[in-house]
Amino acid sequence: MLGSPVPAWRPNSLREFRYLVAMPRTGVMLAAMSYLYLTIAICSEVIGTLALKSSDGFSKLFPSTLVVLGYGLAFYFLSLTLKELKTGMVYAIWSGVGIVLISIFSALLHKQKIDLAGFLGMSLILAGVIVLNLFSKARIH
Repeated sequence: MLGSPVPAWRPNSLREFRYLVAMPRTGVMLAAMSYLYLTIAICSEVIGTLALKSSDGFSKLFPSTLVVLGYGLAFYFLSLTLKELKTGMVYAIWSGVGIVLISIFSALLHKQKIDLAGFLGMSLILAGVIVLNLFSKARIH
């Protein structure tokens, strides 16, 4: 019948459910997970770097702990990203987006000034990351 809702497919057995959960991931799914891992790595690195300024030479416990955790998580998730994406592409995105985010948050949290040349440079960095992602064929293995 037209217009009737299509019933949702449900697994008929525990075996079918286990198969769905353990199904091999497609290339799109792997790439999406890799970019999620890269996002987590970038955020962790930004948190670690911002805490590094606040740690006052590792003399303050909480910011120093954030530095170690931030960088540890950043490198762990970066290593997961490198299972699927190419090193050069990942590093370009990681460093480019990280530079921009750290500059913005440093201006907000640590009252560091960004001048016109800084904005122009960060715009060029972001443009480079966008061009790499949109037009480069070196994104995925």
